[in-house]
Amino acid sequence: METAGIMGGFYRLLEWISRLAFLNLLWISFTLLGLVIFGFFPATVALFAVARKWIQGEDDVSIFKTFWMSYKREFGKSNLLGLLLVGSSLVLYIDFHFVLNAPNQIVSMLYVPLVIITFIFVSMVSYIIPMFVHYDMKISQIIKNSFFVMIMNPLSTFYILIGSFGILFVLSFAPPITILYSGNLLALFIMKPAIRAFEKVNEKSKLWLQEQS
Repeated sequence: METAGIMGGFYRLLEWISRLAFLNLLWISFTLLGLVIFGFFPATVALFAVARKWIQGEDDVSIFKTFWMSYKREFGKSNLLGLLLVGSSLVLYIDFHFVLNAPNQIVSMLYVPLVIITFIFVSMVSYIIPMFVHYDMKISQIIKNSFFVMIMNPLSTFYILIGSFGILFVLSFAPPITILYSGNLLALFIMKPAIRAFEKVNEKSKLWLQEQS
């Protein structure tokens, strides 16, 4: 009995290792299918959609079917969101370049506020994709609500940022592994605390409505 239990656990581990690898290969393949520029955000949204199913206990969901349906359905909307995020990132990059190379000391004083704005932006982005796949919202609502979720859940935000940095740091020592395990690990790591943060916000909203009624 004990041997059977060990073998069953080992088989389950191998099954999840293969599932994760398959999901990451789908993410890379469909990113390339969209010529990277048009494929990255739809593929990332599809990646998080599968991770969300797993976190919610739907272990036996069809990985390819869930991924493909999300990729196809959200192709346009996710690329629009991606355009906004990339545009915002470019603006921040240009601002940093300007401030760091400015001869005027007054302009250089803008460095700290710019760092704070960048930190807020990165923190919001960590919730934007999870919110995109978890709720049916307009892009403007997703961006606005991700800000409020970030503000109301500082510990979850800190956990997501530190954990994501840790995963990327470890993977940087073994680049070949990123082909099979990179986006999938980040999606699972980010999605779980994000869903927990969404639930906390929903509970607080319900309590507030009850107090007002």
